[in-house]
Amino acid sequence: MIDFSTQYLGLKLSGPIVVSSTPLSESLDNLRRMEDAGAAAVVLHSLFEEQLALESRALDEDLSRGTDSFAESLDYLPDIYDYRMSHEYYLDHIRQAREAVKIPILGSLNGATPGGWVRFASDMEQAGASAIELNTYALATNKSQTSAEIEQQTIDLVSSVCNAVHVPVSVKLSRSFTSIPHLVARLEGAGARGVSLFNRFYQPDFDIEALEVRPTLHFSTPSELLSRLHWAAILYGNTNADIALTGGVHSAEDVLKSIMAGAGVAMMASALHIHGIEHIGRVLSDMRYWLEKREYTSLWETRGCLSRRSVPDKSPYDRGNYIKTLSSYSLRQTVAAF
Repeated sequence: MIDFSTQYLGLKLSGPIVVSSTPLSESLDNLRRMEDAGAAAVVLHSLFEEQLALESRALDEDLSRGTDSFAESLDYLPDIYDYRMSHEYYLDHIRQAREAVKIPILGSLNGATPGGWVRFASDMEQAGASAIELNTYALATNKSQTSAEIEQQTIDLVSSVCNAVHVPVSVKLSRSFTSIPHLVARLEGAGARGVSLFNRFYQPDFDIEALEVRPTLHFSTPSELLSRLHWAAILYGNTNADIALTGGVHSAEDVLKSIMAGAGVAMMASALHIHGIEHIGRVLSDMRYWLEKREYTSLWETRGCLSRRSVPDKSPYDRGNYIKTLSSYSLRQTVAAF
């Protein structure tokens, strides 16, 4: 029997598949199905910095509206106990999820700037979250903003969240940073216990008939996993932070590659929307078959075996492979022409 157990953020997990942040986790029945299918943990859907800020302002406005003019207006103010906002429902959902399943439940905060709202991470912890995933999404649209400023903004944000909680914090990163190994080292210094590679940016599309810019959402494809494997393999052995791969994980082969690159877990979301929650069980079954056929006894035996520090030829991870790949392609094209 293959031992699938692994570790992530100091949590001992029964297997390598974690459900990434997705609306599917808003249903307690779905959470139970995820656990039954073999998910080792679930990252809940995200709460957004902007969402919390808007709700806070709305409550302040409702509580103060008219109080300078008429004392009677106090009778028209909303009852604070009835003013249940989405973050309160979110905390209730964490509590209910912890009662519904035995696997770890991770809260998810999506933001870009430090501020008072990060104290909500402590509320997540109190509600029963086993860890916090900080989903960072910062876009540079102002030419006066430097890359160093964006990186420092991320470090400050992570430090603020880590100081607010005792549970482990993971950072879901963008792949657009200039030096990911350097940034991960700084994140570790700021208190992060893990990193998730990478955040999928949702790019707007252009409607050329209506002359409008519209948001678009596409599920991930397995081809997106390549950049995640590349950076996990480079980071493995060069950081004490745990590594998760998210984006492009669809099959048993994808999960195995993720672990061999050095990740502790592989996260799924799009694959569950496409194939259903029970797809987790099929993937684990395929992994078991592959490992047993090659006489492995545990998944952990494969961890990091294809990382940069483990392979004898490191050129595939360096510039040399870039030159070799392009040259070999050009050579094939030339031979084919003859």
